[in-house]
Amino acid sequence: MKNLTITSAAFGLALSLGLSAGAPAQAAECIAPSNPGGGWDFTCRTIGRILTELDLVDGNVQVTNMPGGVGAVTYAMVVNERPADAELIVATSTVGITQIAQGRYPAPVDAVRYLAMLGADVGVIAVDDESPIQSLAELTEIMANDPGSIVTAGSSGAGGWDHIRLLMVAREGGLESLGDLRWVQFDGGTDAVTQMMGGQISVVSTDLGEIAGFVESGDIRILAALSDEPIPAFPDIPTAASQGIDVTGYNWRGLYTGGEVSDEDYATWVANLETLYNSENWQSAAVEFGLVPIWRGGEEFEAYVMEQEKVMADISRDIGVIE
Repeated sequence: MKNLTITSAAFGLALSLGLSAGAPAQAAECIAPSNPGGGWDFTCRTIGRILTELDLVDGNVQVTNMPGGVGAVTYAMVVNERPADAELIVATSTVGITQIAQGRYPAPVDAVRYLAMLGADVGVIAVDDESPIQSLAELTEIMANDPGSIVTAGSSGAGGWDHIRLLMVAREGGLESLGDLRWVQFDGGTDAVTQMMGGQISVVSTDLGEIAGFVESGDIRILAALSDEPIPAFPDIPTAASQGIDVTGYNWRGLYTGGEVSDEDYATWVANLETLYNSENWQSAAVEFGLVPIWRGGEEFEAYVMEQEKVMADISRDIGVIE
């Protein structure tokens, strides 16, 4: 588990303006760009509740569900109608950034300000327990030199996050023509693993939370966790980075605010969210929901999002999802 602090610049700004990690914001609203239930709704409702419990906001946080276009409707509203509203935060995730990278939102990635990532599902690369592929190095060599010899799968379509993070690994390992790697979509990681155990699939890319039971039973082997550090519940699973493949593949949960929100209000939000992250309230809630608590905040998180969007756009272009 990685616990990163906010950037010194953001923290210094907060101090210079007389703010603190416990400074209450105004009454706040959190928009979940989806129907009730699921990751974005969980993000808003849980963070909203804990902000109130810790007295980091004035009163209760209003949670608004605004489904449409996998977050595009909310994004357009924030950019066009509420870009300077310092009381507004919006749930987002890797899924939203993927949509932006593929041109499916009405404004570019830098039209809003990204506050923090507070937790994530961790991506993993898995093979059957009887697979002849014994290591990530062996897999990347196959993907680079004979990609047509294996079939890969996950719970997203071509160009979706499961697919893209496997392609990130393949490209880092030497595959130049990303479209040569065969990909099959299933309705979930469990379905993909079941087909892999039956011999139809060679490799599965998905979130660990979806297939943890298969790992515990020994039916599959995880070649790599796409995380900064080993996963606390499975410390023996090596990270890709520890094997020379510098790729992370979090399906992270986080928040953004309007692109014209002041530096002062932005710094206050980042500081308050870091206080929330470090609380037992959030650590327990995140784990109960199946997330690994991970902190990236302020300028560091903004830089991470911008880089992730660029990588996704490049890969999407390479495989023909976008021009």
